[in-house]
Amino acid sequence: MKKILFIGLAILALAVLAVAIMIGPYALRVQHFTANPVNGYHADFYLYVSPKAKQLAKAGEIVTILVQPNNSGINSDDPREHQRDAWVTGYERQKIADELGVVLLVPAFIRPGEDWFIYTHALDRDTLTTTRPDLERIDLQLIAMIDQARLILADNGINTDDRIFIQGFSASGMFANRFTVLHPERVKAAAIGSPGGWPIVPIPNFNGQDLPYPAGVADLEELTGTPFDAETYNAIPQLIYMGSLDDNDSLDFEDGWEQETAQVVDSLFGSDPLSRWKEAEDIYQAAGTNVQFLLIEGIGHNRKELQGYAVDFFKTLLDH
Repeated sequence: MKKILFIGLAILALAVLAVAIMIGPYALRVQHFTANPVNGYHADFYLYVSPKAKQLAKAGEIVTILVQPNNSGINSDDPREHQRDAWVTGYERQKIADELGVVLLVPAFIRPGEDWFIYTHALDRDTLTTTRPDLERIDLQLIAMIDQARLILADNGINTDDRIFIQGFSASGMFANRFTVLHPERVKAAAIGSPGGWPIVPIPNFNGQDLPYPAGVADLEELTGTPFDAETYNAIPQLIYMGSLDDNDSLDFEDGWEQETAQVVDSLFGSDPLSRWKEAEDIYQAAGTNVQFLLIEGIGHNRKELQGYAVDFFKTLLDH
């Protein structure tokens, strides 16, 4: 009996040690900042400084912040649900931050349960129109988080670029795609994976048909008070990528799109993500953007299979 107990305790100790080795470096380095409405944000965020970022800062170089929008995949008004997911998201992306030598920032925005139609994690139209205090203009809340993080980092001897890298896949890819359109002056580069079946296009209309947000930018000034800055947007290096077998289409769901706008996209560009792909690419090219479209054969809606393309894209920019 004692031998069995000893073996059990030994296995448990090894399991605890293995977990500590796996998550320890991240757990020790990640910083958790709680919501601070006075400073402009109603959600928590997590900040991870990679060892290479510290080295670069020590050498006097300017460090880049990589923003990874959170995407818990659940509707809940309990912020702890989304905080746990944001922490795990940061843990999963720490290797990317380590490889690139950047600071990783992950917000913990809720995806509400009561007001389920506000798809915060995709930065949908409702996020620009809601007056619910904790959700109002989360794009501006993210900017406030970034600004706060830069102050904190500077106090610790890490000076950062005022423009960010931003990446995402699926709903968080939609967030990254749309945030870049809304705030091109704050984005240095964007890697956007499988953005819900249709990336917002940087034009107000197509074939005489208006393209309201998030199909296009027809009413951006009306929604935000700021006109679309095409010149700044067009200079941003971007990668928009998707697997050729990806059939994940946010236009089929009411929490992501107004039905009328989804029908406009379907009628103009096709009824599924793959059929719209070339249309979107042609529009981006005609608009004069610095965007590369990449369709990877034989892959479905699989972030892990495709993440390497985003990392390689950012690496190329950091090497210049």
